[in-house]
Amino acid sequence: MFSHAQADLIFLHAPSVYDFRRRAILYGPISDVVPSNPVFEMYPIGLTTMAEYLERHGSRVRIVNLAVRMLDDPDFDVEQFIARLRARAFGIDLHWLPHAHGALAIAELVKRHHPHTPVIFGGFSATYYHRELMEYPQVDYVIRGDSAEEPLRQLLDCLDEGHPPAQVPNLTWRDDAGQVQENPLTYSPETLDHVRIDYNYVVRAAARSLGFDLKNYKPLAGWFDYPIMAALTCRGCTQNCLTCGGSAQAFHHMHGRTRLAYRDPEQLAADLWHMAEVTRGPVFVLGDLQQAGMSYAERFLQAARGFPNPVILELFDVASDGYLQKIGQTFSDWTLEISPETHDPAVRRAFGKAYDNQALEATLAAALDAGCRRLDLFFMVGLPQQTVESVLDTAEYCRHLLDRFDDNRLLPFISPLAPFLDPGSRAFEAPDRYGYRLFYRTLEEHRRALEAPTWKHTLNYETAWMSRADIVESTYEAGLRLTRLKAERGLLSQAVAQDIEDRVARARRLMAEIDRLLETCTPQEAERELMRLKPEIDSANTSTVCDKRELEMPIRGLRLHIPGIARFLLREAARTVKSKLQSSKHGARITDHGSRSNIVEGDDDGQRHGSH
Repeated sequence: MFSHAQADLIFLHAPSVYDFRRRAILYGPISDVVPSNPVFEMYPIGLTTMAEYLERHGSRVRIVNLAVRMLDDPDFDVEQFIARLRARAFGIDLHWLPHAHGALAIAELVKRHHPHTPVIFGGFSATYYHRELMEYPQVDYVIRGDSAEEPLRQLLDCLDEGHPPAQVPNLTWRDDAGQVQENPLTYSPETLDHVRIDYNYVVRAAARSLGFDLKNYKPLAGWFDYPIMAALTCRGCTQNCLTCGGSAQAFHHMHGRTRLAYRDPEQLAADLWHMAEVTRGPVFVLGDLQQAGMSYAERFLQAARGFPNPVILELFDVASDGYLQKIGQTFSDWTLEISPETHDPAVRRAFGKAYDNQALEATLAAALDAGCRRLDLFFMVGLPQQTVESVLDTAEYCRHLLDRFDDNRLLPFISPLAPFLDPGSRAFEAPDRYGYRLFYRTLEEHRRALEAPTWKHTLNYETAWMSRADIVESTYEAGLRLTRLKAERGLLSQAVAQDIEDRVARARRLMAEIDRLLETCTPQEAERELMRLKPEIDSANTSTVCDKRELEMPIRGLRLHIPGIARFLLREAARTVKSKLQSSKHGARITDHGSRSNIVEGDDDGQRHGSH
């Protein structure tokens, strides 16, 4: 048992399905082209920014990635762990809708063991479903909007002082009479100057515990082997992609954001340099720098010149030769990610992207000429006007691209739009208009859908052009064709390609078997048979239509920057000793009921380690 400093606020990140270790669910390729596993264990970057902001304002905050703990240790007892925590409040992210099941289950466990401790929800999906969330007895507060740092600070002040939070912006809550109150959505900062992407905070927070509990802060199950980090350029988006809950329209209607809030470009570059003090892993710069204009992009590139780690940049649109050349002059090891979604410009336009293939290929050529180390292209299944034939033609278009750009730096991927259309997106709000049919609308319907035995049954949509079964089958077939193409061109080894082929064959067979069980067996019989198949189902759930290792950038040398972390820990230890000596000198008596800056040191089983 490790010891930990207890906190004013403990953030808990749940797996998508709480009891995934005891369920037999064929998740399919829903997470193949993101770093997470199918339980989506990567917590939102907002947990880090909120924790750092609150600590800067005098609160003690912890992050506990329960999903990672559950993946790393099959015997990890979540309920026992939660029961031993001590906090003034608990925060649970419901940012992505696939966490609807796990987030609500974790909140229920918190309330079972800490019935008088407030539970606070936040995130994009929590914002969309804030009224419905308040119908669950385990939820006390929902902070709406895309910038929860300051409203959360104000809410903690109210909880600390015993005042009703009637003036806290963006807050949905219950008053003493049990009536739900919805405070105005008035907090939408115009810049991100108040936000710091400080990975040193994670090291500092972990170091405060006697057991150095970095395992609780790990953003991904395999993060120590592949320590990828992220830098945030903005909140908001200039694009209006049809199915995206982070589109311009969704930001406006859900978060009240009428203009993008940008991180100062020099501060953004400083974030990268701070990250290089922690690891040598790649940094993903989230958002297309072009959204803020070329002056912004050039200021960032100037401040980041010479950055030593691998860098991953995004393009939401095509780019000029000059811009790409400037990126090449800034970074020696950079990857570019573009999501054209489809080979068909008409389908691409229907989805919300206007460029044609000629402009796309000109950008690809310019990026490679500028020295791009890797160029990742992401295509999608489940688009408006897209047919099964169109999906397979996309795989054939990748052959054309690899013929034209044949130096093994171009890597195409294809994956399904799964498991859900995003709430707040244009397709979700007006499905009939865009050729979609929705199976689930409410939060509770989506929570239950996540318990379905296959990803086909979890999908919350189908289109006028493809049924759910078509989406599943065309995804498997296109993934198989793309795998064979990559092996043919030397982008995959024959052994890896064969592994993918075997997993696709296994997934198809399991999908057919599960369909048969659901059609011919009673629910009890089907459940027994599914559990019998669980080992095989679990083995088919990762890297189904591609190998997840394809996403990783090469890292030279040690993954973690040990000297930098050691220097930081020594500075932090000196600060801690100095602070405790000062407290002792003034006779400070730290208790559980003191101010938020006076938190008892304790471990997760509630044992106290008083200040000495």
